[in-house]
Amino acid sequence: MTDTPQMNGAESLVHTLIDSGVEVCFTNPGTSEMHFVAALDHIAGMRCVLALQEGVATGAADGYWRMARKPASTLLHLGPGLANGLSNLHNAKKAGSGVVNIIGEHAASHIELDAPLTADIEGIARPMSHWVRTSPSAETVGKDAAEAVQAAQVAPGQIVSLILPSDTAWNTGGVVHPPLPVPSAQPFAEDMLDAAARALSGPDSLLLLGGGALTEANLQIAGRIAAKTGCKLLSEWSNARLERGAGRVFIGKVPYPIDMALETLKPYKRIVLIGARAPIGFFAYPGKPAVLTDPDADILTLAPAGTNIDAALSALCEASGATDTPPAHVAEAALPDRPEGPITLDSLAAQIARAIPENGIVMDESVTTGRAFFPVTKGAAQHTWLNNTGGSIGYCLPAAIGAAIACPDRKVLALTGDGSAMYTVQSLWTMAREKLDITILVFANHSYQILRGELTNVGVGNPGPRAIDMLSLDRPALDWVQMARSMGVDAQSATSCEDLEAALQDGLAHDGPFLIEVAL
Repeated sequence: MTDTPQMNGAESLVHTLIDSGVEVCFTNPGTSEMHFVAALDHIAGMRCVLALQEGVATGAADGYWRMARKPASTLLHLGPGLANGLSNLHNAKKAGSGVVNIIGEHAASHIELDAPLTADIEGIARPMSHWVRTSPSAETVGKDAAEAVQAAQVAPGQIVSLILPSDTAWNTGGVVHPPLPVPSAQPFAEDMLDAAARALSGPDSLLLLGGGALTEANLQIAGRIAAKTGCKLLSEWSNARLERGAGRVFIGKVPYPIDMALETLKPYKRIVLIGARAPIGFFAYPGKPAVLTDPDADILTLAPAGTNIDAALSALCEASGATDTPPAHVAEAALPDRPEGPITLDSLAAQIARAIPENGIVMDESVTTGRAFFPVTKGAAQHTWLNNTGGSIGYCLPAAIGAAIACPDRKVLALTGDGSAMYTVQSLWTMAREKLDITILVFANHSYQILRGELTNVGVGNPGPRAIDMLSLDRPALDWVQMARSMGVDAQSATSCEDLEAALQDGLAHDGPFLIEVAL
């Protein structure tokens, strides 16, 4: 350890984070964090990205982890600031993302006074964190920071919350702690390997993948297993990161709609899980099962999230005798015909398939509109596809910020509904400020369209005008072009396929963020 008596706690924290590989801080600071802000100012090595709302900061950290495969930090102001960021921390936790939250706290003497912003910060943090700690003194904060970064990298990735009281930050006696080793993933269930290999035989068996199983290399291995055994391949409905496109093994998804999911999974009598959970419904529905698989299906978990997924797939491939088998389901380069006329869900899918840039990153929160996107885009240029894994909307735009900062050499295409985008619309300002290469498609159907369908799914027949009004965004209508331009983002509106094609060309050629309002 480096003993620097004149260093304050905030300075030791910044030095330790940087030495531990944390290079980006998504910030929304307040008074209690000013010594940390000052340390970030005069210590080189940390990129500071200002967000106008904490949900933008936490969502950006999620997107950064998914693409960089290392944690960023956030800087949040006391309990209410953390509370504002919890929704996207929920999504990050479900994605298996590693995030280091630095949360300011009052000085110990001030907590006793029960000032207006006093809150149980540890209590607020715990439901969305794997690891929570309050640094008690300037002398310990460096060690706490190193352990926080290490905890964030526990496979598949963890949410950690380090709480920094303001006196801990300003007091001298800070100690810079050296980096700690990245923890190894837990071993997979090797005792189940032979049973898993036997289970995968024929079209009534399924290899269901998620998480780290969806890299290009691991999908290639899964394709070999499918070709050798005749099993089918599927992924979970929402995936933190999936490599797709021409020349890569294509994998379909368990559908979101409950009836479609039940029908899709009905044929499978033996299911092997690698990086995935046994499929369940997003919600409960009257008279319908929550477990989506056949009640008599045998389900075997070979490698849950947090275990060595790479080793599990390689071992399963060898146990199946598939090592030298050419992979099945390799997607051929194929694009749909150029659509014309009014924008429909099918023509929109075709437009997106044709527009995906080589090595692009697709950030997808098109919960209703995007259900037709997946099959049509399988033969597009090679790309990475990221979903909202936690279901809490307002993820897409912040996560696009993090992905663009993690991969400045790659185009980002963000797909979101108007209702979802309004949750974190402040993201547009950060995109403009940082000059990020993001093309945003906002699908403007002027409603929470998914909830209109859910009214029917939960058994509500003939909803009245007040129910429909609570799901509508048309009184007044949102003008996304004006909103984007007010925050420094160039924007166009598209009402036809021809409009959309031209706007996509402009957006993807544009240096910086560009928003397209797609009228549906």
